[in-house]
Amino acid sequence: MAYNELTHFDDSGNAVMVDVSGKNITERIAAASGSISMNEAAFEAVVKGTAKKGDVLGVARVAGIMAVKKTSELIPLCHPLPIRKIGIDFALHPESRTVSAVCTVKTEDKTGVEMEALTGVSVALLTVYDMLKAVDKRMEINAVHLDEKHGGKSGDFMR
Repeated sequence: MAYNELTHFDDSGNAVMVDVSGKNITERIAAASGSISMNEAAFEAVVKGTAKKGDVLGVARVAGIMAVKKTSELIPLCHPLPIRKIGIDFALHPESRTVSAVCTVKTEDKTGVEMEALTGVSVALLTVYDMLKAVDKRMEINAVHLDEKHGGKSGDFMR
């Protein structure tokens, strides 16, 4: 694939921010998910709310929301966007001692919010790790991926 076929490179191969000035403002929604697996003691601390650092999922939710709002500061070629809505939801899976997370982001703009959703879910899961690392240093963050996106020139995507 030639550099001129990739949107983040100019004809000389230099990294550039994509010019979205000619695009229409449309509603953009993206959702990303992932999970973190842990030992029984760590999972029990989440379920019972007994982690020494406090409310694991509450803190992780706030961290994920904050991360979404900072995505353009973390990912060099992302556009700063006016975020209209952020949702971070968790599900507990006792059989696998796993916490799954979904981050959904919405805006009305000229470019999508896929990177914001991926950043939000990643930081939420990293925060779960941070809150529980004293109990289980072997936790694993798994399968962070884009689930869906809606809006924009390229249309809808469903995993």
